[in-house]
Parts: sequence; structure tokens; C-alpha cells
Amino acid sequence: MTPDRTFAEALAAEVLVLDGGLSNQLEAQGCDLSDALWSARLLADGPEQIEAAHAAYVRAGARVLITSSYQATFQGFARRGAGREEAARLFARSVELARAAAAGAREEVWVAGSVGPYGAMLADGSEYRGRYGLSVRDLEAFHRPRIEALAAAEPDVLALETVPDVVEADALLRAVEDCGIPVWLSYTVDGGRTRAGQDLAEAFAVAAGNDRVLAVGVNCCDPAEAGAAVELAVAASGKPAVVYPNSGERWDAAARGWHGATAFDPALAVGWAASGARLVGGCCRVGPATISALGPSLAAAAGGG
Repeated sequence: MTPDRTFAEALAAEVLVLDGGLSNQLEAQGCDLSDALWSARLLADGPEQIEAAHAAYVRAGARVLITSSYQATFQGFARRGAGREEAARLFARSVELARAAAAGAREEVWVAGSVGPYGAMLADGSEYRGRYGLSVRDLEAFHRPRIEALAAAEPDVLALETVPDVVEADALLRAVEDCGIPVWLSYTVDGGRTRAGQDLAEAFAVAAGNDRVLAVGVNCCDPAEAGAAVELAVAASGKPAVVYPNSGERWDAAARGWHGATAFDPALAVGWAASGARLVGGCCRVGPATISALGPSLAAAAGGG
């Protein structure tokens, strides 16, 4: 369903349920994501699979769909032989596919254009370390063209997500200054600090007073980190929080597999919302079945039931 309100208006009125991990849903559909472009490869090779994955989350009750552009870059597409015009079309396609999946929804569904960190382009896990040795200016120059390409496709919001350190957050906020699209800023954290080890309150505070930023928070982290991070994000930024942690399982890069038990409990979302989260969903290994429980949990809490 096409929204009648702006994303900012909806965010002010209610808690919006985000989707879950796109990659795990694509893998559940039988897609092979063993490529440096990860899910972004399917923008060229299997767009119908991306639309189907988005549609699975729409059926689960997601009100915000995050596009498949997390690992999409002009440099990455160039390595696969795509020129800048073709790459720009693929960025636009990521938004179009999410819009198409949302078209049949019974409720308003918004589209968030995913802007992943510089480290995602390297495809070596460095998005979970940060501190790339690049300046703010270098990182701004990297992000600006992809932000411009996504913004041209007119998503409702840009998701500056899985940001590992304050330097990259600063660069991203500079790169979106003239894009004409509102944004949210979401760090990946560990042990109550950014992945680069920086103070989390200071990291959230970089968005304070920035009117383009609608929400600040965390994603791609352990669910156990989420509650305290939400409270800190609201206090340090003066903005609503966004929160979409992983399942709680651990990725073993050497063995290339997930280990441990799922720790994402939809009931936790009630506490996150009570602490100021207005965007709540899941990231890696959180699928449609879990997202389908978020809406009822939040609605029951809002109604006192």
C-alpha cells in the first residue's frame, strides 16, 4: 500500500515494525550469496528473488522494508563489469523492488534505502572493526555517489546502517546533507561501545541537532545489547531510537557458519519501545516468523494487554 503520510509523520504517530534479515530470507529461498556483492548481486542476477524476500516480510507485518543495497557500491559493480550508468540503475532497482513488494500490503509500507559501511564493500569483515585508516573526507567521497544514486530513486528514508565507528558516522552525515531524504543512523556495537571501541554516548551525540536524522540507534548486534543502547541513544541524541539486532547467534568467519542459540525474543521489543524506540525489527538471522510476532507484541503493550 502506498503511504499517505511521510515517513516522519508516521514515525511521530506510532512504532513501526522493520523487516528482518534479507540475506537469511534469500538463503531460505535457495539463493547463493557467496559473492563479494552479497545480496546486491541479485539486483542483476535475480531481482525476482529480492522482491519475493521483501514480500515475505510484508506478509509478516513489516511496515518498513530495507533495500538490498547494503553492499552495493559503484566499485563493487565495476568489478563485475557494470559501468556507472548500469550501476546507478541497479541502485534504483533496489528501491523499485521494495516498492513493488509493498504494493499489495493492507497497511502503509515505507522503503528505507540501505547505505552500508565502507567495510561492507571490502567484504572482509572490517565493517565490524571500523578504523579503516581513511579520513572523514575520504569516506564522505566514497559514500556520496551511492547516496546520490539511492536518493534519486526516492526511498522514504535512508538507513545509514551497521556503522562501526564515529569517523564513518561523521562522513555519512556529511554525505547526506544535500540528498533531500531523511535518514536514520544505526551503529553496530559490542560491549556497550562502538565496534571500534568508542564511547557510545559520544557516537550517538553526533546526530544531536541534525534535523535530517529522524532516529538513532543500533543494528547487527546481540539482542542483549539493545535495551541499554536504546536508552543511551535517546538520551544522547534527543531523538527516537531505531533498533534491529541480530538473532544472537554468532558468526564463525573461519568455519563460515553460525553457532549458538537464538536470543531474539519479540517480547523484548516492548521494553525497547517503552524506552523510546520507534523503529523496531531484526537483522541477521531474524526471519519473517519472528517479525510476525513483533507487531502483536507491540500492539498488546500499547493497548495494555
